[in-house]
Amino acid sequence: MACLDTAFHSRMPEAASIYAVPEEWRERYGVRRYGFHGFSHAYAARRAAEILRRQPSEMRVVTCHLGAGASLAAVRAGRSVDTTMGFTPLEGLVMATRSGTVDPGMLLWLQRHAGIDEPALTEALDRQGGLKALAGTADMREILHRIADGDDRAELAFDVYIHRLRSLIAAMAAAMNGLDALVFTGGVGENSAPVRATAFREAARTLGSVPFRGGANHAGRRPARDQSQRAPRRHGPCGRRRAPARGARGPDRAR
Repeated sequence: MACLDTAFHSRMPEAASIYAVPEEWRERYGVRRYGFHGFSHAYAARRAAEILRRQPSEMRVVTCHLGAGASLAAVRAGRSVDTTMGFTPLEGLVMATRSGTVDPGMLLWLQRHAGIDEPALTEALDRQGGLKALAGTADMREILHRIADGDDRAELAFDVYIHRLRSLIAAMAAAMNGLDALVFTGGVGENSAPVRATAFREAARTLGSVPFRGGANHAGRRPARDQSQRAPRRHGPCGRRRAPARGARGPDRAR
């Protein structure tokens, strides 16, 4: 029995899953937005509902899987209605070594005018891009240490990372007409208090007043929540090992 990491996103609305590209590409080659990190997003949304003592059917959750690979999902009533990765894991957020979303026209221009071929583009975007391209390291911990030492290049990398993150958090919330919880998981999401705090505060400027307990965030206690919050912020393990086993039990017992 196979449990596909993309399955959680398979029932996204067509408005979220379809690319505005020629029909032949979509029908003949299956070009569409598939999404990834499905096990992690499904577990994180379900666990947030458990912690908040609410039914998943009542919840609008933005789950932030932030690791070497990174993606967000808009989870409404336990179902993915949008996500940031697409046909491949390259779409969306700035990641450790992946660029995230870039202008396709730029790639065409580089092929035509700079003579950069497909293997070189793949290497640059998938393994030499992201934080590594901006700061010279793919490790967020090193970037934060260097920022504390006044490193401008590291600070730029952090700012670009957060800018894309907060923008896409807002986009995920918009797909659900709001949110009830913002969840962070994955290596960076679980362990980097500065990333959580900055992303949350920056997103709050768009989403409204969503204060949180900074002390709990920096102490790494779970959950970090303020009773006055409209949208609680959670962080915890991603559950990627548990979710496949849950899914393998079948739809009736995996609810």
